[in-house]
Amino acid sequence: MRDSSQTRVEAIMSTPLETISADATLTEATTAMREEDISALLVTTAPPSIVTSTDVLDAVAEGRDPDDVRVEDVMTESVETVPPDLRLGEVAAMMTNFGISHLPVVDDDYLGMVSSTDITARMA
Repeated sequence: MRDSSQTRVEAIMSTPLETISADATLTEATTAMREEDISALLVTTAPPSIVTSTDVLDAVAEGRDPDDVRVEDVMTESVETVPPDLRLGEVAAMMTNFGISHLPVVDDDYLGMVSSTDITARMA
């Protein structure tokens, strides 16, 4: 049996990569996440950023109105990325070291997103 930590990230990443603009509201972001059954969106800024369901939860817990808060107000800027041929063991180590749960997968272009949930499911 093959060691799951040696699986390449391209085998488990979510595709296509779902994106959102920085000026979208958190309501728009959560609607997109729910429709796609994902928990993070790539934000189309330069350099790219990311907004996650945790970012939205934090804003709501602070009493902020998701109809009034823009993605740019809560997103993580200048995110780490991984190539599609990186092994899951290395991706898991990156997530642990950086304290993150999502990584965009990039080759010449943005290809998809890998999450800690994807890795856990594959290694289980």
